[in-house]
Amino acid sequence: MSSPTGPASGLPVRMPRPRQPGRHRRPEPLAAPEGAPALVLAVPGTPGEATRSLAEEIVSIARSELPGLDARIGYLDGDDTEYPTLQAVLAHAADERTARYEQALAAGADVKQPDGPVAVVVPLLAGPDSALLRQVRQAVMESKVAADLTDVLGPHPLLAEALHVRLSEAGLARADRARLFTVATAADGIILASVGGDEAVQAAGITGMLLAARLAVPVMAAALDQEGSVAAVAEQLRGSGSQQLALAPYLIGPEIDSVVVEEAAKEVDCAAAEALGPYPAIGKLALAKYTTALGIAPQQAPAVR
Repeated sequence: MSSPTGPASGLPVRMPRPRQPGRHRRPEPLAAPEGAPALVLAVPGTPGEATRSLAEEIVSIARSELPGLDARIGYLDGDDTEYPTLQAVLAHAADERTARYEQALAAGADVKQPDGPVAVVVPLLAGPDSALLRQVRQAVMESKVAADLTDVLGPHPLLAEALHVRLSEAGLARADRARLFTVATAADGIILASVGGDEAVQAAGITGMLLAARLAVPVMAAALDQEGSVAAVAEQLRGSGSQQLALAPYLIGPEIDSVVVEEAAKEVDCAAAEALGPYPAIGKLALAKYTTALGIAPQQAPAVR
């Protein structure tokens, strides 16, 4: 039992840690607002175990950055059994919100009827792809659920960082920017391979400039889904003096069959890095799209080095 001056038993009292004053104090941790819309990751491509594992890891990263986040996965080409479609996930989120409201009313709680979007849909795409984005919009419309749709994840400096890491993991680039050691297999010209046609190539080119600054080698974007695009870029790079090329997929992974990437690399006789996959920046960028759509404080991304 305690008294106004302390515990009667003489046990120590845990006092709240005072907030550090000044501009160097730690920011208060951000949590998802109560009743906030769900973050629904719209996953393209034919679903499978590898795609599901990738998507689950990305939403896990987002949840770790924003406690309390309701994050879900909807597949554009799902089957509504093992791999739920985007339409089904949105409809389920809407039904759950209505059920919570009705349960609160039945319990006598003073609650207002929910309004605003049920979900914020984030396409799992590094760059614009008009065909896939049209499919996402169609799925949202068919669900008949109020949902906001964000832009794709790129271009962004964090994607340039992720590309750099994937190239270095494949032994195709130096892992550090200071170039303190050499890599015998490092490429002196990078083909940034995107999907989505000319618009995607232009967007990838912006991230490509950031990647070129990191690697100090030329980087040019090409379209995997346009015949001859990769070969033309490879010829241009070699014509400008690059002798050892590397192909860097500007892809999360599910957008296109990995065989297409392999065949493109073989066509121009160069090595290829892995797709971006569940690199931590992907989850953080997906969350940033969500928080921006809701107008809540964005997460602080790590500085690009």
